Formats: sequence, structure tokens, C-alpha cells
Amino acid sequence: MEWMHVVILALLQGVTEFLPISSSAHLILPSQLLGWPDQGLAFDVAVHIGTLLAVIMAFRHEVVAILKGWCAQVFAGRPNQEGQLGWAVLIGTLPAVIIGYLCEDLIETWGRSAAVIATTTVVFGLALWWADRAGARARDNTRLGWRHALLIGLAQALALIPGTSRSGITITASLLLGYSRQAAARFSFLLSIPLIIAAGSLKGLELWQTGSDAQWFDVGAGVVLSFIAALLCIRLFLAALDRIGMLPFVIYRLILGLFLFLFVVA
Repeated sequence: MEWMHVVILALLQGVTEFLPISSSAHLILPSQLLGWPDQGLAFDVAVHIGTLLAVIMAFRHEVVAILKGWCAQVFAGRPNQEGQLGWAVLIGTLPAVIIGYLCEDLIETWGRSAAVIATTTVVFGLALWWADRAGARARDNTRLGWRHALLIGLAQALALIPGTSRSGITITASLLLGYSRQAAARFSFLLSIPLIIAAGSLKGLELWQTGSDAQWFDVGAGVVLSFIAALLCIRLFLAALDRIGMLPFVIYRLILGLFLFLFVVA
């Protein structure tokens, strides 16, 4: 890849991974709209590592507390709030892992077209607007049980379709279940950790099996740039969320979807 492509794609991954606008769509579209070469498996792994490190850094205190609480609950039989949240994260991750494993070929075959991305961008953008408007926004994560975790996890599995947005659909589900914007966003970000680890591990295994002729400077730059962009994005998003709500992201999705529909029919 050219240096400009490396910078733009890494920043796109970092910014869009945690905003409700679909990172997969933004990484697919440059090749379809601009004719850029595919970034390759090694670069995909690199930017996923960058975003994973960013979310762990942003939520390092919560992650440590959850791990300690979960271990205390599992190995010492001491129920606690952090341990329950840890179970919720695991339960919420399972649907996407199972469905992704079973339907990977199907998704790769038909799910990466501009028409599909345009449709999911608009449909799930409107769903996000409705959830933000209609949700009670009264619950916090201390009241997150396994049933709600499973429902949010099932919603997350829809994000296997490009254009849906993993963060967007999990926030949508949480808002519809009555959680506050902050609680919905924070659980969405925590859910991303095991899912990115799972996806990155599969891509890494594939990379190890097939080998790579990647430019390792590009790979390193992808890690660093996606990490910085994702960390800044998480902090700014959480700081502004209660003030701006979801409407700016909905408007962006509708404009992007309209542009893509025009591209498809042109």
C-alpha cells in the first residue's frame, strides 16, 4: 500500500471501530469506491491489535476489576457485581462468535457489496435513532443480567453484516432495554474486547497458515495509528455522549447510505 493508504485506513479503523457508524463498511468502501488495493490480512490484524490495545487502555481499571471479580466468583464462590458483569460480557460475546464461525463464508460471499452496506447503514441507523428516542435510559450496568446480556449479544451478531456497526447495534439494543447512554456505550466497549481478541486470533491463525509478504513498517504504523485514533475516539465519545446523543451519528449514516445508493444505481 501507499503511505497515504496506510494512514487513512488505520485512522478509519481507529475512529469507526467504536463509533456507531460501522468500521467494516469504512474499510471495505475505499477499495470499492476508489479502487484502492486490498490492505491485506497482516494489516487487518495490525489495526485490530491497535483498537484492542486502545479499549483495554481506556477501560483498564474496569477490566482489572472485572477479571478479579470474575475469578473471585468462579474460584472462591464469592458473588460480586464485577463478576456478574464479567459473566454478562462472556454471554454477550458467544452469539457473535458462534454465528460468525458458522456463517463466515456466507457473509464473505454476499455481505461485502455496496448495496448491502448501504441498506444496513440506513436501516440500523434509523433503529439507533428510534432506540435513543424511545428508550427509558434508566438502567445502569449494575442491573445487567444474563437475559439482557444474551439479547445484546444476539444483536451484536447482526454486526457480522457489514454496515450494521457492532457498537451501533449493541448500543441500540441496550437503549431499547432501558439502559442509559453511558451504560449502553460502556457495555458495548467492554463487549468489543473478547470479540476483537477472537477475530484477531482467527485472522492471526490464518496469517500464520498462509504466510505473509507484508511490509512490516506498514503493519507497525497501522498498530500505532489505529491505537491513537481509537483511544481519542473512545474518550471524546463518552465525554460528549450525554450532550449530543445519537442523532449526529444517525444523520451521518443516512447521508452515507444515500451516497452509497446513488453509487450503486449510477
